[in-house]
Parts: sequence; C-alpha cells; structure tokens
Amino acid sequence: MNLQQMRYVLEISKQKLSISDAAEALFTSQPGVSKQLRLLEEELGIEIFVRHGKRLTAITEPGRQVMAIAERMLREADNLRQVGQDFQNEDSGRLVIATTHTQARYALPKVVGEFMRRYPKVQLHIHQGNPRQMCEQVLAGEADLAIATEAAADLPELILLPCKQWNRSVIARKGHPILREAPLTLEAISRFPIITYDSAFAGRSLTNKAFLARGLKPNVVLTAIDSDVIKTYVNMDLGIGIIASMAFDPLVDRELGALDASHLFESSTTRIGLPKNTWLRGYAYAFIEMFAPQLTRHVVDAALAGTKRDSDPGL
Repeated sequence: MNLQQMRYVLEISKQKLSISDAAEALFTSQPGVSKQLRLLEEELGIEIFVRHGKRLTAITEPGRQVMAIAERMLREADNLRQVGQDFQNEDSGRLVIATTHTQARYALPKVVGEFMRRYPKVQLHIHQGNPRQMCEQVLAGEADLAIATEAAADLPELILLPCKQWNRSVIARKGHPILREAPLTLEAISRFPIITYDSAFAGRSLTNKAFLARGLKPNVVLTAIDSDVIKTYVNMDLGIGIIASMAFDPLVDRELGALDASHLFESSTTRIGLPKNTWLRGYAYAFIEMFAPQLTRHVVDAALAGTKRDSDPGL
C-alpha cells in the first residue's frame, strides 16, 4: 500500500463515490484510480466500497476504518514535510485561517496587522464560511486552523481550544422604542421583528434557548451570515437586530443605537480548531498566541497531544 492509494480512496469518498470525478480532481485517469483501489482492497483483504455492477454505492464498515487511518497517514505525511520546511524557512510560508465574517471583520484585524508586521514573508489567507465548513476545511488540509464560535463538536479528529468569551447587543435605528426599554427584557425584544444571524452562526442556539426557556417565540423575519448585513437591514428599520457586541461601533454605526443584552443570553466562546497531532509552523503558534495570549505553544502542544483534553485554558 502507498500514500497515493490513500489519496485515491479519500477522494472517491469526497466525490460522492464517483471514480471518474475523483480521477478528474486528482488529475489522473479513471482506470488508474480503479486499478489502485482494487490493488489496495486485495492487499487488505477487504472491500472498501459496496458495488452495484461497476458503480460504487456505499462505503463498507471496514472501509470507514480504512478512511480514518488514511486521513491520519496523509496528515502525518504532511507533518513530516512541514518539519523540514519549518527548519529551513522559519519565517516564511503560508498560513490559512478559516473563520466567520464577524471574527474576520471585528476580532482579527489587529492580530492580522501585527502578524503581517512580524512575519512579512508569510502569505496569510482568510477563508470565510460557516463553522461546519471551516472545521471540515481544517480536517481536509485546506486550512491550518479554524476560528469559530459554534465549531463542529461532533468531529473527534478536531481539537477545540477555547479563546475568548463574548455576548450580544440588541440594535435598532435611533428613536426606536426598544432603545427606551430599561431594563431590556426578552419579552420586549419578542414584541418586534428580529434580524439576526443564520442558525449555523455565532451562538444562535443560545439566543433560541433563552427565548424557549421563557416560553417565548421570537419573530425572526430575516437572518444573515454577517453582522454588517444585519446592521444594513436594521438601519432600513425592517426590524431590531441581535448581534455580537463586538460588531457594534458607535463611531461607525452612528444611525443605530445599541443595548447590552448580556444579562439575557448565555455568553458564547470563540474557539480555535486544530487537527489532532498536527504539526504547526512556528508562525502558526505565534498567530494563535497573538489572538489568545493564554494559548502558549506549551498549552497548544499539550492539547494536540491529548494531555489537556476537556480543559479550558485561560477561561
């Protein structure tokens, strides 16, 4: 068996069991992929995929085990390559961050600015998406780390390191009656149309939980994946907004008012997601520590090795 066969198997799964699509994605031939798959199955003495004629229709149970091991093997192979690169080019390379719009727009700018000044030879890329997409990008090797709130907790290959806690504010156009509520209550919020985050983002489940606990059904009329879109529609007076407090700037959002809602909702935790046992370049450790000073290299290494499981460093 070899690493190329591992790549073929994983790509077939990724391409929804299409050998032709896998071959196209890997820039090789369909017969070549089929041959290597057969050779691997013969060597292992199992069938990795269920077949119906010439078509693959499902992954067998031993096939799932093979894929889990294949992912680890390819990740470790990448780690070996990165070890050499790290010692040859300690201050140059590429760092890919997968995160949400709110984190990229409001939490990361100072960190990114400082990082680029300290590591001018490192190419920094920021991919935006929902938390599930970001975690899957990290596990697929398409990103080095994810920064998200509602990270996918059902991915056991991912280590989630708590970084920061944050809460929410209710925003509205200046003069809106909600801004005169003192104290602000969930009952008052539920009387108005609400514009907030999509259900996959930014602790939305915690806002839903708070209303449910009081027997209230919020009138959510519009959802969006980023705070700036929410503020745009709130400014059109289409409803009141519930957003991350970090996303409101009174100097910029001059036509809007905001009320702190931290007493109404549980706080959310921003986490950094990393694959287990991954090898990080020195500048990746530096980026993590700039964003969350409590996450030193020692703490991160301990978490990746599994010796700090289920702990919340610094929180």
